[in-house]
Amino acid sequence: MNGDDEGVVGAPIGDDAMFSDGGSVDDPRRPPARAGKAPAAGGEQMDVEAYAALYTGRTKVARLLFIAERCGNEGMQLEALRMVHDEIKRGEDSHLYAEVVAKIGGRLGSQYDFDQTWVDTVDRRAELRKEKLENELSAYKTNMIKESIRMGYNDLADFYYSHGQLGDAFKNYVRTRDYCTTSKHIIQMCLNIILVSIELGQFMHVSNYVSKAELTPEQLDSVTHAKLRCAAGLAYLETKKYKLAARKFLETGPELGNNYTDVIAPQDVATYGGLCALASFDRTELKNKVIDNINFRNFLELVPEVRELINDFYASRYASCLAYLENLKPNLLLDIHLHEHVETLYLEIRHKAIIQYTHPFISVDLHTMASAFKTSVAGLEKELEALITEDQIQARIDSHNKILYARHADQRNATFQRVLQTGMEFERDVRAMLLRANLIKHESMLKTTKKH
Repeated sequence: MNGDDEGVVGAPIGDDAMFSDGGSVDDPRRPPARAGKAPAAGGEQMDVEAYAALYTGRTKVARLLFIAERCGNEGMQLEALRMVHDEIKRGEDSHLYAEVVAKIGGRLGSQYDFDQTWVDTVDRRAELRKEKLENELSAYKTNMIKESIRMGYNDLADFYYSHGQLGDAFKNYVRTRDYCTTSKHIIQMCLNIILVSIELGQFMHVSNYVSKAELTPEQLDSVTHAKLRCAAGLAYLETKKYKLAARKFLETGPELGNNYTDVIAPQDVATYGGLCALASFDRTELKNKVIDNINFRNFLELVPEVRELINDFYASRYASCLAYLENLKPNLLLDIHLHEHVETLYLEIRHKAIIQYTHPFISVDLHTMASAFKTSVAGLEKELEALITEDQIQARIDSHNKILYARHADQRNATFQRVLQTGMEFERDVRAMLLRANLIKHESMLKTTKKH
């Protein structure tokens, strides 16, 4: 089967696996590409240290713990736990420290055994700090100074957040709302609540407070706007609204930089936005909103494999595109936000590719198509059967000769049917008008009888 590849709507066509070296910028989740060779089939082990360096704060700890739980590789698990241990000891969350030490289980030596002295010191200092903050807040309430009360609640929320008591932190951040006197205060309150809500997994709150921040009368600065785009994108991703998620990530400006690493890294914006766009955008949208998007191109440069797979998909180099996706998959399954969406997104991208592959042709050889998709003819047949059943592909399969025949609509017959239907509707309307005219002419209109 031969056809013009450029005419295909971004679907998997041909066997030409063109692979780029991916540029010079390294993403720790992405194994180094080898010029002239396809990406390794199963991906390579993530560079945990470089990955962790992309993040700060509690999200760094949460992501490393997630990797430790999911990776299935003891060396990577211990490396992640070691870094979590070191990060926690620079903070004040003694409860999480105890959990991590239990997970390590003495496998990293005596240096990583439970440090009771450190825990006692942190807890004692925390108790004193909490008492001081509560007393200050009570005094502020007595004086009825709104700004002081707002700051008091904010300090108390920060305290709870640093000690891992996210529920209490959320409540106190919300209480600052009644004492915000400027747009800047409202925006800061919204960002604080969004941060805690993301960590709690309460994405409904994330959406609500993104909207509140955007409705403030004061013009948002570019960095805040970028943060809100990312937060909204994560909320839509969590609810599986991939097209809306893609739009939010694509609207994120380069001003984001490293200003939101306590939630998301710029590399994540490229990965999340790119995959969601592939799964939900048509060919025109992919070209206009992704490939030609100058701002988003800055993010894609940080993750060359995502950039290359998007270009390959658009250029109908499907074997190459699917190989890049397969190479990225092991590390994407270790992403705290993306892991549960990987299979769905990959299936959507693959189905979209199959649909677009078949679109320009009257008949398709299943052997050629199976080769392009790196699958068996039997497996491809099952996929095609499902898509035909769901009415996503208008075609029929010749199982004996292994050929897919397109079932194009009879345009000539359809036109005649439309003309006939229009004529019948016109005749009905004319008859109704003539009937009404005759009734008026012969004064046969129904009149309301008057009561005497």
